[in-house]
Amino acid sequence: MEIILAGCNLDYAAISALKAGLPDKACLTPETIAAAYARISRDPRPVNKLREMAIVEVEKARQSNRNIIFTMGHSSIAEHAVFNIDILGVSRLLVEEIERSRLASYTEKSQRYVLLKDDFVVPREIKEGGLEADFVSVIGEQNHFYHKLYESLRAYVFEKHKDLADNPANRSLLEGWAKEDARYIISLATETQLGMTVNARSLELMIRRLASSPLSEAREASSRLYEVALNIAPSLIRYVEPTDYDRLTRGELREKADMIWARMGNCNGKGKTSLPCDDKDVVLIHATPDADDRLAAALLHSSSDLSIGQCIGIVKQMTAEEKEAIVKTACRHMRSYDSVLREFEYVDLHFELIISATCFAQLKRHRMATITCQDYNPELGATVPPAVCEVGMETAFREIIARTDETYGKLKESVPAAAAYVLTNAHRRRVSMKVNARELYHISRLRGDQYAQWDIRQTAMKMTELGRKVMPLTLMLAAGKDDFDSLYRQVFKVC
Repeated sequence: MEIILAGCNLDYAAISALKAGLPDKACLTPETIAAAYARISRDPRPVNKLREMAIVEVEKARQSNRNIIFTMGHSSIAEHAVFNIDILGVSRLLVEEIERSRLASYTEKSQRYVLLKDDFVVPREIKEGGLEADFVSVIGEQNHFYHKLYESLRAYVFEKHKDLADNPANRSLLEGWAKEDARYIISLATETQLGMTVNARSLELMIRRLASSPLSEAREASSRLYEVALNIAPSLIRYVEPTDYDRLTRGELREKADMIWARMGNCNGKGKTSLPCDDKDVVLIHATPDADDRLAAALLHSSSDLSIGQCIGIVKQMTAEEKEAIVKTACRHMRSYDSVLREFEYVDLHFELIISATCFAQLKRHRMATITCQDYNPELGATVPPAVCEVGMETAFREIIARTDETYGKLKESVPAAAAYVLTNAHRRRVSMKVNARELYHISRLRGDQYAQWDIRQTAMKMTELGRKVMPLTLMLAAGKDDFDSLYRQVFKVC
């Protein structure tokens, strides 16, 4: 056996310094690794020797990449080239578009931990539409209230948690609780920054999707990302022009949906927007029928020489106690940091959620889930943090939300694509989310924990509770990390 380190992340400043010291070297590019790995399937020489060849003949390596990726269509080769990209001075709204790409890693400036300044993006559409004054005015109100709200919440949190406040080490924790509730009033135009790690194949798709966006900020980001990648790896990224598929499909689907509603929905005398009930912001739309049986069959299948059909037949003949025993066997040695077995992925749950922008910003991180969403919609109301009510600032909060909604209405008429920039982190949207049971365990552990942010914690706990009603065996140990041990003792009846 031989295991060799082929490469690792280097800061681009370090790469530039190396280039300056070695002007005749063109090998400081991830293209050489991609080219070497591409040859593994057809060349018998050791891969480290293939890398040495690629480093010596960079232009030949680039031509090889072009042939393999763009002529032969083996795009997976581009996944061996990875970029670390700083993204600064962008809006929270644009970040949602960027982070739609699942096969990338993101670390974003947190509005829970950083006290924000008043930096925000004024989209080109709003400037050109003559609506900048209205836009800037209402965001100025939001930001002014944000600072005022933070000071009130900070005093409230320190008073409420005197035992923690006595220890100076807890200062940042308590201030963070105040920041995380104050941020509900700031807009999606608020500037942020993030670090992104992405392979060349995913980056190409991201660039193309952003180029097809109706938002000028997204299209500018597409151009900037392409410039960055082209500078260091020209042979790996090619199809970056906007396509009709990305540019037109969503709009045409929206038009089709409006036509169907006009023909069928209005006949029923119902309004287009169905407002949520307090207890209906998390709804389980569908779950795998006989989920517990399906899981038991999957566990039997992977632990035997039987076909899955035979396992399903056997499970149908098993008693409830026998089914419980096999699922418990799969979980008996599990601890709060362990993932459930992959067999749990055969069981699905489909939810509809009505959640705030703050909650969605956290939920979208769960990239193993299937998440699609509607636009933010003021008619769905706004999420007001309980602490805002407790410090007596709910009325002022809602007054700013009302003025925001009024400005949103003006923007929607003139520049509909950019109207959402003015909405706040409190505004809500409908989200359709399908998860398998394994992913729901992960969401429950992370987001249902006592240290999770309260908004997504409520959502995660409701999802878990609804799921457990239809698949009690499958989700028998689904809980926040802090509750796992007590739940385990209850399930397995241990002291």
